[in-house]
Amino acid sequence: MRTILTGIQMLEFVPPALVLLTGAALIGAVRGTARTLVVLIAPLLTLLLVWYVPNGVVFEVAFLDYVIEPVEGSPVRRLFALIFALMALVGGLYAYRQAAWHELAAAYAYAAGAIGVSFAGDLVTLFIYWEVMAIFSTIIVWCGASRGVKAAGIRYAIMHLLGGIILMIGIEGLAVRTGSIDLRPIKAEDLYSWMILIGVLVNAAAPPVSAWLADAYPRSSPTGSVFLSAFTTKAAVLALILLFPGESVLIGIGLFMVVYGILYALLENDIRRILAYSVVNQVGFMVCAVGIGTATALNGAATHAFAHIIYKALLFMSAGVVVYRTGMNRCTDVGGLFRTMPVTAICGIVGALAISGFPLTSGFTTKTLISQAATQESMLFVYFMLTAASAGVFLHAGIKFPWFVFFQRDSGLRPKDAPWNMALAMMIFAFLCILIGVAPDLLYSLLPHPVQYQAYTPGNVLFYLQLLLFSGLAFFLLLPLMKRTLTISLDVDWLWRALLPRAMRQVARAGYWIGQPVLASALKSLHGLQKIASTLLSSSSASSHTRHSGFFARAWSIGSTARAVAVLLTVYVLVYLLS
Repeated sequence: MRTILTGIQMLEFVPPALVLLTGAALIGAVRGTARTLVVLIAPLLTLLLVWYVPNGVVFEVAFLDYVIEPVEGSPVRRLFALIFALMALVGGLYAYRQAAWHELAAAYAYAAGAIGVSFAGDLVTLFIYWEVMAIFSTIIVWCGASRGVKAAGIRYAIMHLLGGIILMIGIEGLAVRTGSIDLRPIKAEDLYSWMILIGVLVNAAAPPVSAWLADAYPRSSPTGSVFLSAFTTKAAVLALILLFPGESVLIGIGLFMVVYGILYALLENDIRRILAYSVVNQVGFMVCAVGIGTATALNGAATHAFAHIIYKALLFMSAGVVVYRTGMNRCTDVGGLFRTMPVTAICGIVGALAISGFPLTSGFTTKTLISQAATQESMLFVYFMLTAASAGVFLHAGIKFPWFVFFQRDSGLRPKDAPWNMALAMMIFAFLCILIGVAPDLLYSLLPHPVQYQAYTPGNVLFYLQLLLFSGLAFFLLLPLMKRTLTISLDVDWLWRALLPRAMRQVARAGYWIGQPVLASALKSLHGLQKIASTLLSSSSASSHTRHSGFFARAWSIGSTARAVAVLLTVYVLVYLLS
């Protein structure tokens, strides 16, 4: 018994992120059954280690004049690390038979970075794992095979590089000003704290740089987009909870993200771009909750992040199976797939109901907790905006995605249903969506603050049922007006995807026309200098019949040389005395 207790105590000192990083390295080193075992065992072991991380700083490392705290436990940190490890496990099950080994390895390293961020006790550790996430998520984007994936990956990398630089500048400035790198709540009141906030918001896909998410995620492979949907934005939400709880500016940013995600998702035709924009929408709920900053609101942000990772991954899994089996990405190309893909359709519908906050699903028990926090603080405008957004989510993700993909019209396609590993992964997450919806106390018990909230009151259930059913009625009444185009929608990313290339072409064209006469003049000047140099420096060759030499190449007599040296020394002495 004592040996078992000692072993458990030893587990507390093993950083969970390093275990998953080791698993990522082994995926590339082994083959066959051994690789499958690594894919399944590494996240399981990480889950076990996450569960046993105690509250408080586990260990410290001295670095220069600072103290590095690689692992610090708390209920909210453990909750995020738990769902990140679970996502790695189920995502690995979903992808291991279809994804290339390097994509799987990058995905596990990406998940390890998110877990490292979860337990980071100082800003330096946070930044290191932050950049690990940026590097390996970029690799996942580049593992896609769609057109434009290289350009999308470059744009993704540039955006996260800039965000990382901004975050690093803020961390360095704060460390110099305060003499501390502890990861603790701060206020955005000076340049460096604002830089940290902006750097975190870049990863949260906050405006005006939200478009990197919808640009990159659909370009990845069907399996890669599942991992991408889970980690970056939710790690940013955790960072906001730890660093900026109650920062009022986040309320406005969150509400903007909520509306932005709905509008652009309704305009989209690409299956995974619809879901990508809904990620922005859902993260807006969490950002808004962090801005409210009360215990109820922070509980709501944490639970909604937990539930969102599950149902959003489920939706991307369902969409990924459709893309994997049909090779098509647009709503205009598919339809009627429920006939031969019933498992995929049912799981996709469960995910759609969960993201819409339908009663008896996880979204209802977490999203309404955020609305309750707004009500408790008498923020009626925020409450009504979040309520209206719930109806908008039902329009674009709850109805539009499953309706156009699995029902509506018969496209004539008869693809097979999901392979067994993909189907099993979807069923696990569909079960969790319903379990959290039916028994929310299982999730509430893991929260950092006590929960005194009952989601299933008659008034609450009736109100949301009416809201969702009437928004569904509006969808079908307006269905003839919802034209699906073959274009993609650009917002602020128009600046670097359209305006910047055009401007660079114009500058290059102008440089060509301006540069021609300048180049000709420069060549003429060089030719003149060449003549002068030839006159002054050229010497007669031994094999040449001419005896002419340049001015400085002639053989001067000793007397002439002495006079020249005397003149130069006189000039130097005069200049020295005058100065």
